[in-house]
Amino acid sequence: MTDGTPTRAQQFAALVVPAAERAGYNGHGAKARFARDTGMTESSVTRMWQGNAVPDARFYDAISQATGIDLGTLLVEGGVLSTESLQSLSETDRSQVGSALTPEEAADRLGIRDDVGRELFYATIERLKRLEVDTPDDRSDRGGTAAQM
Repeated sequence: MTDGTPTRAQQFAALVVPAAERAGYNGHGAKARFARDTGMTESSVTRMWQGNAVPDARFYDAISQATGIDLGTLLVEGGVLSTESLQSLSETDRSQVGSALTPEEAADRLGIRDDVGRELFYATIERLKRLEVDTPDDRSDRGGTAAQM
């Protein structure tokens, strides 16, 4: 942007690239390994790392797993969810999460209308459910989800 404000792609790169490097994606072949591990093309990874493009939302879960960045943070930084939408689910509607609220109703209440965004949201819910199936005591021994990557 001409006013010096970083673009969404630049903000996304500023978040993802250092985390990817901390996760071991540095040196020769780093972008190729990141592409392989996330399912992205190498050219898409290059554009993302340069701050020229935000990846398609379908890759956010894989990026989250590869970098250890919270998926909600990626969704907000990538423009799929607003900060208010994410906070709404995590704070205001906390009492609804364990009740009869369906993923579809949650997506509606959060204002997620885009088909890709909704599918990503549903996949995130399923991933979280699978994490809950693991015995919680075992997670502390392994150092948490980020340490497992």
